[in-house]
Amino acid sequence: MFTTDGLAVVILNYNGRNFLKQCLPSVIQHSGQAIIFVADNGSTDDSVAFVQANFPTVRLLTFSKNHGFSAGYNLALQQIKAKWFLLLNSDVEVCADWLAPFEDFIAQHPEIVAFQPKLRTFDNPQYFEYAGAAGGFLDKWGYPFCRGRIFQTLEEDKGQYDEPMYVFWASGAALCVRAEVFFEAGALDADFFAHMEEIDLCWRIQRLGYRVACVPQSTVLHIGAGTLAAQNPHKTYLNIRNNLAMLTKNLPLKQLGLVLLMRLGLDMLWAFYLLVQGKRQQSLAIGKAYLHFYGKFRYWIRKRQQFKQPFLSSDFFYPTSIIGQYFIKKRKYFSSLAELKHFEIPKG
Repeated sequence: MFTTDGLAVVILNYNGRNFLKQCLPSVIQHSGQAIIFVADNGSTDDSVAFVQANFPTVRLLTFSKNHGFSAGYNLALQQIKAKWFLLLNSDVEVCADWLAPFEDFIAQHPEIVAFQPKLRTFDNPQYFEYAGAAGGFLDKWGYPFCRGRIFQTLEEDKGQYDEPMYVFWASGAALCVRAEVFFEAGALDADFFAHMEEIDLCWRIQRLGYRVACVPQSTVLHIGAGTLAAQNPHKTYLNIRNNLAMLTKNLPLKQLGLVLLMRLGLDMLWAFYLLVQGKRQQSLAIGKAYLHFYGKFRYWIRKRQQFKQPFLSSDFFYPTSIIGQYFIKKRKYFSSLAELKHFEIPKG
């Protein structure tokens, strides 16, 4: 067991030697008194030897196989005793003083136990990054989007989202969470393997009565798609299957049936569109996700019973369809969306 009284920055690595070479120096240089860990998820490259030879201050945890993002982080964090965990992707380069804004924010907002910095794109740093931008939200049908990124539209960061804000989910690419709440909420769902696991965790954290936020005074640069490329069919499969599982675990039963029915129609339209576009493997991945989800539907129903905290009210969700806003009303930017005032953090 590793012990620190403060913050543990934990980087889960799988065959990411090149990312570690590129990004880890910035984490070491700019993380102050935080203890930095690299948890190696059964890499077959020379990641472990590389860290041992070049970064002697970094503490190493090694696993014999790839457990995936969720179980890999769970295994690592079980071996670290800290007040706060900061889960950081290996393909994230941090900026100077990136942790300083968190300290004041934590002191002022004890109700917020999970948060993220602003994520910008590594190759084009004036733009927000896909995986988290300035904090994530969920619409009424369970589709995620971000402040600064809706579907494939990335906004240029002109300071328009520099105000801290409650969000529904904080990005797993750079997720800071109070350690005791991480475990109280049940940790990451190992059944997800990867993708949507941080949204599911943030959902359960809020069901415990806490809040999630973005602290945009802190900035990191994310390369993205370090494990699976954006257009990889397996990524599409995991996103769809895990999203459906997350909804089943966390929505009230009286609401779940309608949401799953609507999702079936919308996702099949998406699958047809991909097929017409010649993206056959991605289209098939959606069908596969539905087959596997409904093949284990009883399992997911049983799993929802393991977490008995109250369900969230509608105030936690964007009250309409982000698909309709984006494709029909042509509202491509987060700032053009209405009915999000209740996510503002009260002053004082």
